Parts: sequence; structure tokens; C-alpha cells
Amino acid sequence: MLLRPRQKLFVERSLAALSTHRNTLGVAPTAAGKTIMLSAVTGEVIAGNSAKACVLAHRDELTDQNKSKFSRVNPSISTSVFDANEKSWAGHATFAMAPTLCRPANLAEMPALDLLVIDEAHHAVADSYRRIIDRAVQRNPAVKIFGVTATPNRGDRQGLREVFTNVSDQIRIGELIAAGHLVQPRTFVIDVGVQEKLKAVRKKASDFDMAQVDAIMNKSPVTDSVIANWKAKAATRQTVVFCSTVDHARNVCDAFNAAGVSSALVHGEMSDPDRRATLAAYDRCDIQIITNVSVLTEGWDHPPTSCVVLLRPSSYKSTMIQMVGRGLRTVNPEDYPGVVKTDCVILDFGTSSLIHGSLEQDIDLKGSAQDGDAPTKTCPQCEAVVPSAVTECPLCGHIWETTRERQGAGELGHFVMTEIDILARSSFQWADVNGDGATLVANGFNAWAGVFCEDGRWYAVGGCKEKRATLLAVGEELICIAAADDWLNANESDESAHKTKAWLRQPPTQKQLAYLPPSCRLDFSLTRYQASAMLSLRFNAHAIRARIAEAKDGALTVAA
Repeated sequence: MLLRPRQKLFVERSLAALSTHRNTLGVAPTAAGKTIMLSAVTGEVIAGNSAKACVLAHRDELTDQNKSKFSRVNPSISTSVFDANEKSWAGHATFAMAPTLCRPANLAEMPALDLLVIDEAHHAVADSYRRIIDRAVQRNPAVKIFGVTATPNRGDRQGLREVFTNVSDQIRIGELIAAGHLVQPRTFVIDVGVQEKLKAVRKKASDFDMAQVDAIMNKSPVTDSVIANWKAKAATRQTVVFCSTVDHARNVCDAFNAAGVSSALVHGEMSDPDRRATLAAYDRCDIQIITNVSVLTEGWDHPPTSCVVLLRPSSYKSTMIQMVGRGLRTVNPEDYPGVVKTDCVILDFGTSSLIHGSLEQDIDLKGSAQDGDAPTKTCPQCEAVVPSAVTECPLCGHIWETTRERQGAGELGHFVMTEIDILARSSFQWADVNGDGATLVANGFNAWAGVFCEDGRWYAVGGCKEKRATLLAVGEELICIAAADDWLNANESDESAHKTKAWLRQPPTQKQLAYLPPSCRLDFSLTRYQASAMLSLRFNAHAIRARIAEAKDGALTVAA
């Protein structure tokens, strides 16, 4: 398995920081490949010696996911599990549940560790985690501590500096959007007549006073306006709605149902079977709207969701990022056939976008309060000062052109950066087979991938030995290229990613030319690698056409 170039840099910086400081925090949002990167760091520290590592998580599904991906990245390193059912330190890397390990009897059995890895590291200052960290340091004062999180700034403003003295690297959301690993958010701040009242809501210890927010937002005229705006901007999209209280979420759900939109509610008092059944119905598209308070803020992903509605303000940027992040994942067509997702509509009926301005965050290990106003911009039409995140002026309706509309590539919105050239950064050489930029093919020793444009829509298809061709992505060019490159990364290694090998530029072999059209014999600029890409396309043409045809024939749900 190969890491993306940006992931390799993250790993290199993390290892350097661990070497210098013996602790470090890496920040990586949804879709950055956090588990892959922490696995690579762990493998580099303990591979080829008798060192022991422990990877901490706070949920069973994270422990299972971490162990599975670690074994893909480090197939030669033994693993074990320490949780409520299995308590083993036999592996060189042990994947432990923090709530189980923190108990005194279990801590007493913990061996000396060379590396302690903390997934979702914003939990590291909790008492349970501190007991584990203190025990690890007690057993081995030279233990290295590596944390990874998407949200380093905790809502309670408790800093992480008591555990982490430095930050090794931060992958930003804008980078992932520019590289096709997340979809572009389209943010609309909508005032339904309550914005001034929301600005006056007092803050409590943890967040705004949601009882006060409920008294403002949980009214029929407000909800009716919310539904009208949703129908105007997102009527075909699967949508998650974040409300102020359970009563508010229930009333919003009932109102959507009364308006003919299938909706359901999940809340913290539901039984696990009922919650799973409701989310499964949403996953099957039997339900279009799912309302909640904070149940779905963290640890829940449904890639087809392409609209997030904020009916509550958030005093913490990390909470806003978590809520919006539920809608930014790209869609794998193997998991969700017929679903095409190109962006995510954010409908903010509160004040979060006004307060925080964007989805990017500056890391504050001390946990001090953030001062200053959110970034703003001036509307060129009515001269209103609005948050930099919005794409439509809430006063006059002016639409800001996206970077894509201005430059013809890569929808980046308010992210201040340029489009990432994925092909240039790829570990593989991509061949423009027809010379028109609409048929791109890359090969490894074990796998191939192609990106194709037909009728204005892009398709990514990949194949490997002993496996049929697979539809990888449908929709935007960036998303398809990213999916195709990830397919090659998943099926190849450093040895087979031969982008820089000298033989790539040598002339085609006679055997290759025998399978290519006669005109290729007269093309003296044709290289051996280009010939290989052309042959991959020719030998897999039928399968490629079949996968694209299946995508075209499906009942496409286009988020656009």
C-alpha cells in the first residue's frame, strides 16, 4: 500500500517531531487518511526491533478500524487487542480501548511502551487518558506520545499542552477539497427574522444556552421559513439537521413530514436498536431528512448526505466544523450506486458562520479563548459586510463566482489556495492517451486506473489482477482523479510505483507494438509507458464501457 504524497509528508514531519520532542500532535480532518498516517508513523517507530506500541481509541469501531488499516500498512508487524472481551499485549502493536485500559487492574498489567498513539487526541486531557499516559511514562520515561485529531481546539477550551508540547503538521480542509478528497461546501447564511435575537443569547460553560435558542427557533413560522428555504436550495438532497433541543428536533421533523418530505429523528434517549434502524432507513434513502441535536456531530458518516442545516448557533468552531463535516465526504459508487455528489449545501439559519467565518481553524494548544472577529468580505452589489464563507449575499442575493467559474477548474470557494495538481503529485505517471485530456490512464505492476470524460461528466474506473474492473467515482474531474489515484495507492507499493523509473521513457517493445494500431509504429515520440497505458485501455475497454454504462443507466441522484 502507498501513501499519498501529502500523507508521506505528514508522516515525515511527525517522525521528526517525535525524535526531537518525544511527543507531538498531528491535525488531520475527515478524508485525510488519519488512520493510514498514524499506522505509518507507528510502523516506522517499531518496525524491525522489539519495540512495543499501543494505539488508543475510545470506541470499539475505531479500535477495529485502526487495527485493520494498520495491518494493511504494516503487514509484517504483529497485532493484539486490549478491550472488554480480549486483553492481550502479545502483539508488537496493541489496539486498546481507553475506557477499559484506564482501570487500575488493567493499568497494572500494561507493559513498558516505546510509543503511545492517541487517536481522537482531543480526548487526551480527560482523566481516563491521563491515567494511561501517566502509567506509560512511569513504566518508560522515554516513551514517545503521538496524537492525531481533526479538532484540536476543545469546546471546553481546555488546552492539550499538558500532553503535547508541539504540533508536527496540519492538513487543512481546503487542501482536501482542492485535491478532490472532499466536496466543496456552498454556504448560505439565511436570516429568518431571528438573527438579532440569537446574537443576544447568553453563553453557558459549554456552549450557548440552548433553552434560550429553543425559545427563539422552535416556533412554527421559523420552521416554515426553514422548510421553504430548504426546498428552494436543497429539495433533492439527503439532509442532516442540527437543532437546539430534542423538542425542537422533533417539531422540525414533524413539520418536514407534514410538508411531504420523509423525515425522522434520532436523539440520545433512543435505544441502540431504534437508532440503528432509523439511520439504516436514512442510509437506504427511505428517509430524506434526519434531525438531531448533537447525536450525529461526531463519529457518524453518511457520504450521500449533501446538505447540512444548522438551526442552532455554535460558540465553538470545532463543533461547527464537525457538523458541516457530516456533508463533505465524497461518495464511493460501489457503496452507493447511482449517487453523484459534487458539493454540499450548508444552510446556516443561526450565527455560526457569522461568528467563525470559515471551516479552517488555527491550533491553540493552550486552550485560550479566541479573540477577534471572523473573516469577512464586502458584497460588490450592495456593499454589505458578510462572512467570508458565504457564497450568496443574504441581503441582495449576489452570487460570488467560485474559483472554478473564474478559472475553469477545481471548485475552491472561499479557501485561499490554488488547485492541487494531483497528477503531478501522484506516485504514478498518468498518460493522456488521446491527447485531449479526456482519457487519462495510469499503470502499476498490479493495478491500473483510468479517468474518462463523457458528455460533460467524469468517471473513474480501476482494475487489478484477479478482480473485475470497478467504478471508483462519478462526477467532478478532481474527485475522479483523486479516487483513481487512491485506487493505485491501495493496490501498489513503493517498488511498483514506477513514475521515476528510466525505462518509462524508453521506446515501446516490439511485443507492445504488435498489439497497438499500425500508426503507433510511426509515432517515434511514443514511450514504453505510454504504450503500456494504451494497452491497459485496449485490453480493459469492454469492462470500462460496462462500468460507465452501468453508471449512466442508474437512477442518478445528482447533488448539484
